[in-house]
Amino acid sequence: MVPALAVAEALRAHGAEVSVVTPGGRAGAGLAGAAGFPEDHIPLRGLDRRPGLGTVRAVALALAAVPRALRILRRRRADVVLTAGGYMAAPVALAARLRRRRVVAMEADSHLGLANRLVAPLAHRMALAHPLPGRRGRRYVVTGRPVRRAVLEATRTSGRRAFGVQPDETVVLVVGGSQGARSINHAAADAFGVAPPFTVLHVAGPRQVDEVRALLAARADGAGFSPRYRLEGFLDNLPEAVAAADLVVSRSGGSVFELAAIGRPSILVPYPHATADHQTLNARWLVEAGGAVLLPDAECTGPRLRELVGALLSDRRRLAAMADGARLAARPEAADEIAGMVLEAARRRRRAGRLRRGRRAPADGAVR
Repeated sequence: MVPALAVAEALRAHGAEVSVVTPGGRAGAGLAGAAGFPEDHIPLRGLDRRPGLGTVRAVALALAAVPRALRILRRRRADVVLTAGGYMAAPVALAARLRRRRVVAMEADSHLGLANRLVAPLAHRMALAHPLPGRRGRRYVVTGRPVRRAVLEATRTSGRRAFGVQPDETVVLVVGGSQGARSINHAAADAFGVAPPFTVLHVAGPRQVDEVRALLAARADGAGFSPRYRLEGFLDNLPEAVAAADLVVSRSGGSVFELAAIGRPSILVPYPHATADHQTLNARWLVEAGGAVLLPDAECTGPRLRELVGALLSDRRRLAAMADGARLAARPEAADEIAGMVLEAARRRRRAGRLRRGRRAPADGAVR
C-alpha cells in the first residue's frame, strides 16, 4: 500500500484524480482515506497454501471481485489502473482490460510475486524495484521502489526536533517493521536495556511492545530502565525517526528504500522466512552499495548487536561513508517516474479514443 500511495501523491501533484481500491477490512484499509484519496473496498482474502474450504472461499471472492471492480472503474471513470501487487491486483487488472483500460503494474520487492506473475501479461508497463531475471524489454522498467513525500522531506534537523533530541546526541533507531521483529526486539533489550551510552529509540511493534517493556523491566531489576531508552509500539512519523538517527537497526523489507532515500547507515536483519528470501536480497542491495551491514537473524543476539553497533558508532568516518553509499543507491524519483508512466498511458488511451471516434465520423467527413 505504501508504494502505491507514494505514486498516488505524485499523480495528485500532477493534477490527476486518484482513487484507491483495497480489500475491505484488511491491513492498509483506511490509509488512502487518511491521505485524502477516495477509497473503495472489495472483499478479498489470500490463498491458503493448503487446499481446503479457505482456498475455495478465496477463489470465490476473487471471481466475484472482477464484476465489483468493473463497477468501481465505471463509477470512477478510470482512464488507467495502477496495481501494486497483492491479491487485489489480478482481479482489478483483469477488470481494466475488460474495459479496455491500460494497466501499469508495480513490483516493489526483489522478486516477482504470484499476483504480479498473473498481472504481467495484462500490464502495458511494469515498474520494478530491482532488475529481475527474465524480465526485459520495453514492458519492464527498473524505477526503484517509490517512497512517500514525507520520506523525501525528512531531515536530521526536523527529525531531532520532532523527538526532542539534541543536535550532538548519538541516536540509534531500532525498528522491526509495522508488526515488530522478536529477534531484534530481544537483542536490543538485552544489548542496551540497562544503561545505554547513547539514546535508543526502539519501535517494537504494537503487538510486542508490552513484552519488550517487561524484558527491560526485568533487566533493570525493578529500578526502571534508563530514560535514554525510549520504547514505542508504533510511530506515525517513522521517516522523522530515521532522519534523527545516526544508525538504524532494521528488518530489510521495503524500508531499505526509505533508509537509502534519507541516507542513513544501517544494520539490516533480514526476516529469514520472507517469500523467496527477498529481505536478504534487499539487504544485499544496500550492503553492496556500501550503505549497510547485514546481520543474519540467527546471529542477532544482544552481545553481537552491542558489539556491532559499538564498532560502527566508534568509526564516524565509516558511518559517513555508509550514509553516502545509501544516498547514492537511492531512487528518490521513483514515484514521479511511475506517475509519468501512468499519465502517458492515460494520454495514449485518449488519443486512441479520438481515433475511434474519427473512424465513426459521418460520410461527409465532418469532424465531431
